[in-house]
Amino acid sequence: MAAPSPPPTSTVVTYLDMHAPPARPPVAPPRDGLVVVRAERPTLAFYRFLYDGVGSDWTWTDRKVVDQAELLAEIRDPDVHVNVLWDRGTPAGYAELDTRERGQVQLAYFGLMPEFIGQGYGRYLLDWAIRRAWSFEPERVWVHTCDLDHPNALPTYKKAGFVPYATATQELGPERF
Repeated sequence: MAAPSPPPTSTVVTYLDMHAPPARPPVAPPRDGLVVVRAERPTLAFYRFLYDGVGSDWTWTDRKVVDQAELLAEIRDPDVHVNVLWDRGTPAGYAELDTRERGQVQLAYFGLMPEFIGQGYGRYLLDWAIRRAWSFEPERVWVHTCDLDHPNALPTYKKAGFVPYATATQELGPERF
């Protein structure tokens, strides 16, 4: 039996943005009963449930090493919008929009719970998030992803209208694993 490969020590981050809202019609929900609701005052436990549920397979850990009080203040900031996709009462994913920087909206976190991947929910939620981001009338909407994320993340963002504008190699510390 071969020894497991060591965890990566770096990742390539791709930054993408768009400078105009989509001209295409909105993406229809893939099934009846889907609703996106903003968690206006999420608890830390609920937020971590979303974050871990969506990101654990993709090495999301940056929010795990943040001080709890600092994280709670951030996710409850009136300019941070934690939007949860619900499927008949079950959280299917979330899209976190950060509007704190004037003139831009960052799609800070986005993804689906594993059970909902591959059913059209991601395309629907991403389109919803992009349209919601443009409702704030920014000059641009941006997102970043890395090569540790879902293999379809970068192509999905591009298909949705985001255009890459920079890449960077980021070193990963041991807290990442």
